[in-house]
Amino acid sequence: MATDTTLRNLADTLLDNPAVSGGIDSIIRELREAQSSITGVRPPVEELRVGYEQYLAQVEKDKGRKPVFPYVGSGLGNGPLVELADGSVKWDMINGIGVSMFGHSHPGMTEAAIRGALADTVMQGNLQFNREAIDFARLLVEEAGRTSKITKCFLTNSGAMANESALKVCMQKTGGKAPRILAFSHNFMGRTIVLSQIGDSAAGRVGIPLNLQVDYMPFYDPEQDQNSIDDALSRLQQFIDRYPGQHACFAMELIQGEGGFNIGPREFFEPLMKLCRESGIPVLVDEIQTFGRTETMFHFESLGLGEYVDVVTIGKMSQVCACLYTEDMNPKPGLLSGTFIGSSVGLQVGKKMLETMRDGGYYGPEGRIATLHKAFCKRAESLVKNHPEFFGPMPNKTVPEQQAIGPYGGIGGMMRFTPFGGDKAMILKSIHAMFEEGVIAFYCGHGPFHIRFLAPVGVMAPEQFDDVFAIVERALGKASG
Repeated sequence: MATDTTLRNLADTLLDNPAVSGGIDSIIRELREAQSSITGVRPPVEELRVGYEQYLAQVEKDKGRKPVFPYVGSGLGNGPLVELADGSVKWDMINGIGVSMFGHSHPGMTEAAIRGALADTVMQGNLQFNREAIDFARLLVEEAGRTSKITKCFLTNSGAMANESALKVCMQKTGGKAPRILAFSHNFMGRTIVLSQIGDSAAGRVGIPLNLQVDYMPFYDPEQDQNSIDDALSRLQQFIDRYPGQHACFAMELIQGEGGFNIGPREFFEPLMKLCRESGIPVLVDEIQTFGRTETMFHFESLGLGEYVDVVTIGKMSQVCACLYTEDMNPKPGLLSGTFIGSSVGLQVGKKMLETMRDGGYYGPEGRIATLHKAFCKRAESLVKNHPEFFGPMPNKTVPEQQAIGPYGGIGGMMRFTPFGGDKAMILKSIHAMFEEGVIAFYCGHGPFHIRFLAPVGVMAPEQFDDVFAIVERALGKASG
């Protein structure tokens, strides 16, 4: 029976109502006006200090410890700049550990959020969902499937749950008789009981019963290059020979996030993935932090490794997280579910972000992300050259942009620099000094430790790094005494 495409449901009629559209337009105009005065760093408003301290004291009381930073947002910002509840304005270079790819108060994302807030429910789930959940999953599958065999998508409400779901898919595929997991040293997957055992963080396992068997593989070492590749392949073969048929998957971060923005080339990963394929070990690629930040939406595409990927997880900038997998890995009914997949607002905004990144000239070697990373490296190199007291003598040759060692590096929207020899105490002191001076950043790595930027690549202009690094320079001097 033919369908009349002119028919519309009540929800469509509401969203297209001129009164609703006009109201949204009016709100966005007021937003633009309110944020127009946020143009740079400014100190707190003295009259707001007392109330701000009360907020922080309440956080400490309720959580049982102080927050990492004395950060309480006001609810307004302008791209990479954010206003705090004390009236101060700071450059936000960490964005909730990479969640806010489009910074603060982006008009387009705010409009999508308002439309999402008009939905009939705040949260959508795996039993009952609206059209935007279907559209969101379809977009992810289409992008992942361009260079891989990915055809399926399970939406969920956190990166940890995406990784938990991925592990379950792999465990079921291997018959539930493979109790071991392969993972790289210095990896991070989340903070559930299972994921804390896989993640290579001693602090994350304190008091946690250890009932999962994990075999740790060495990550790529650029100083060793081919020797590093050969060593990893030899180590993998040893584990396979020692525990035949007992590995549920090899969980891989192609770029280690919490581990220090460590980067491996295709030449490192491909032989490992090939050996896994030959040995019947599913390849699980964790792109929770990587997703959307390199020269392609999925980093496995940048490396040309899609043919080997069985399962991939994404999150953070997407607002709603997901576990994607091939037809061959499709689990039996009942394995994956959950009350929440995410909020109606999150689905609307996440879809808007993905479409904007896909269609807005962000990807490719000359895209906005690559251009922004080059600007970061240029300013970082200048900082290193001008301040050997922070970084030591500058190497004779320019540090490659995608270097996992050296005074600065990273890839795409994942940026880091390493003053004071990567000493943890000095790195922590530095990021607190930066916060006081007007730049919000965080750290990564397990020794050496690094100062980490997850810049809002959706909105940040390359020249804005000039102001950011002027503050960084001042803060490092303050930290060093």
